[in-house]
Amino acid sequence: MRIPHNEPLASDIVDARGGGKVPPERRCILTGRNGDRDELIRLAISPDGEVLPDVLARAPGRGAWIQVSRADLETAMAKGKLKGALARAFKGAPLTIPDDLPARIEAALIRLIGDRLGLEQRTGRLLTGSDRIAEHARSGRVRWLAHASDAGEDGSRKLDQAWRVGSEREGSGLAGTRLPLDRAALSVALGRENVVHLALTDSAAAARVAAPLGRLLHFIGRSPLGEEDIARLEMNGHETDDRAATAVPAETTLQD
Repeated sequence: MRIPHNEPLASDIVDARGGGKVPPERRCILTGRNGDRDELIRLAISPDGEVLPDVLARAPGRGAWIQVSRADLETAMAKGKLKGALARAFKGAPLTIPDDLPARIEAALIRLIGDRLGLEQRTGRLLTGSDRIAEHARSGRVRWLAHASDAGEDGSRKLDQAWRVGSEREGSGLAGTRLPLDRAALSVALGRENVVHLALTDSAAAARVAAPLGRLLHFIGRSPLGEEDIARLEMNGHETDDRAATAVPAETTLQD
C-alpha cells in the first residue's frame, strides 16, 4: 500500500535488533528527508485556513512537517516552494501562509523550552542561583548546565569548572550550554528574578529539555547539540533517552 506523502513512515513497530519499538518517523515536505518526529516541526491549519506552527504536534487533522532552518524556510517562502509543498501535503485545501510564519515558529519553540524548564522546576529537578548550582556541581549532582545568552563569561567559567570537578573531567572541554534565551526570557519562564544560570540534577530531565532545545538551535541556525552534549547525558545516567537527546542534523538543504 502506498504511503501518503508526509504521513508516518513508521509506527509502533517492533525493532528486531533490540526488541524495542521503532520511533515514528516523519518526512520533511521541503527536503524529502526522513527523521524522528521529535526532530521535526509540525505545521497545522487553523479553522480559517491559516498555517500555524504546532510544536507540540497535538492539533487535530492532517499536519505537514519541516526540518529546515529559519533561513531556509524564508527562502522557500520567497520562492513559492513552501506554498507548493503545503498544497500537496494538505491535498489542495485552501490555506494562507502568514508572512511572519518563521518568527511564529521560533517564538513557539522558545515558549516550549520555557514551559519545559518550568515543569522541571516544579518537580525540583531544576536549580537556579550561582551558589546553589556550584555546590551541586562540585558534589557531582549536576547532569546538565546552561547559561543565559547574556550571562557573564567569568561567572559561566566558574560554574563550568565546578561542573568539571564534580564530574571528574578536569582538563576536558565540558561546559554549560549557552542558551538562545537571555536572562529576561528565562526569568519570565521560571517566574523568578534575574535567572542567569540553570542546572538539572536528573539525566532524564536533561534529555527532555535537550529535545526541544535541539530543534530550536537547528531552526535558528546554531550548531545543534553535539557529540559532547550527548555523551555527557549518557555518562550521567543510562536512563537518558538517547534519541531525545540527539539533535537534528546540522546540514539540511532544500530540494531544487
